[in-house]
Amino acid sequence: MKTNDIGLEITESKVLVEKLNDLLANYQIYYQNLRNFHWNVSGLNFFELHAKFEELYNAANLAVDETAERILTLGARPLSSYQEYIDTASIKEAKEIKDPLKMVETVRSNMNTLLQLERETLEAAGASGDEGTASLMSDYITAKEKVVWMLSAYLR
Repeated sequence: MKTNDIGLEITESKVLVEKLNDLLANYQIYYQNLRNFHWNVSGLNFFELHAKFEELYNAANLAVDETAERILTLGARPLSSYQEYIDTASIKEAKEIKDPLKMVETVRSNMNTLLQLERETLEAAGASGDEGTASLMSDYITAKEKVVWMLSAYLR
């Protein structure tokens, strides 16, 4: 059995790297969607949503960095071009959305996509004994579930 620098089996790590790169690509598109909404939100809830979108894109920026560094820790290359992100991500760019409620719905939908990917990655990490990736995914899931709940409450 061949292992990487941190002692994990290389074949199993390749599966995790694929999942993490998929997550990374989706996070990058999600991040850019949040920047778009932060810059372009208007209306009665401008101050509230402008601040919330900034809070969320700052958290996404941190997750992007942590995810890419985890891929590197596993001995692989993180995706790093916008073309790779667009080609890989299931989250699509949010263009020309002007309605603040549609922005919030889009953010919630993007977060649910990320949650699904994080749960799949958590399961794969557990199966391969990768506690580092499992811990990272668990933290992301816990934080994101709370935000999804809050966004859902906002939309009611």
